[in-house]
Amino acid sequence: MPRRRFGKKLFKSFLPILLVLVLACVVALASIVHGITRPPRQPYLVTPQSFAQISGSALKVTDESWRNRDGTAARGWLLRGTEGAPAVVFLHRYGGDRSWLFNLGIKLNEATGFTILWPDLRGHGLNPPATASTFGMKEGEDLLAALDFLRGLKGSNRDRLTADAFGVYGVELGAYAAMRAAVQDSTFRVLVLDSVPRSSDELMNAGVSRHIGVSNNTVLALARFATKVYFMGHYQNGSSCQMANDLKNPRVLLLGGVDDGYLRDSTAAVQRCFQNQRNIEAKLDLPLTGFNSPSATGEQGEGYDRPVIDFFLKNLQ
Repeated sequence: MPRRRFGKKLFKSFLPILLVLVLACVVALASIVHGITRPPRQPYLVTPQSFAQISGSALKVTDESWRNRDGTAARGWLLRGTEGAPAVVFLHRYGGDRSWLFNLGIKLNEATGFTILWPDLRGHGLNPPATASTFGMKEGEDLLAALDFLRGLKGSNRDRLTADAFGVYGVELGAYAAMRAAVQDSTFRVLVLDSVPRSSDELMNAGVSRHIGVSNNTVLALARFATKVYFMGHYQNGSSCQMANDLKNPRVLLLGGVDDGYLRDSTAAVQRCFQNQRNIEAKLDLPLTGFNSPSATGEQGEGYDRPVIDFFLKNLQ
């Protein structure tokens, strides 16, 4: 009896400490989840207005908005191309925004006449209408909604502005979302995928590591669990390899290089998963990728942009 009483007293004395530790852990995880689902936002690197002032060209880029398939609001910049030509959607990386890919989209439009759409992914850009990133879970559906928007555009003769053939350029989170959407919609004829992650979990791990500066496996596992709780059971950790295997023969250009860390290996791993290897081209030793150099200029930037433009020009006409 004395031992039991002593044990109970000891437990009662430590219980407040345990509760404080549990509460501190919950608060810390909640802070991490809030931080990674709402990545840092900064002013746009360039806007259509500032680009026109610098270049002296009169760009007819418009601010557009539409609805995602879950009812949330979406927005993007639109540059109308030649009537009846295909359209290409540009999807930025986690922590970026639509302005990161603006220059490349302008170059593609000038070379091809394609209509270009630059959306801000969920939780990205200034004052985003959908506030939380879902690490590709809903971003793939959002890309399908962007295609619905493009299909509804009318040209001057009231016919459809775009052909029913689409391309997408995506970096990291954008590449993952593009694959999710392309599995569901065969009108994606061309995919240019830069720095492809293996899964949503891999994207989340990278987001946690950047947010708190720690790559501890226990912390990452707890953060993944807390994020799944935050999404109330709707979180999906789809495999990029499985999605690549399920794609219905689009033409694919895979890009990777020395500046995108673990994503170079994951992109190479995804390359082996496509059923039809004849439709796949890969450039995995680039000195520059879209992951770390969104606004590169000069010879190095042109060396990256030109193969991307040529690939769309060759395969999406």
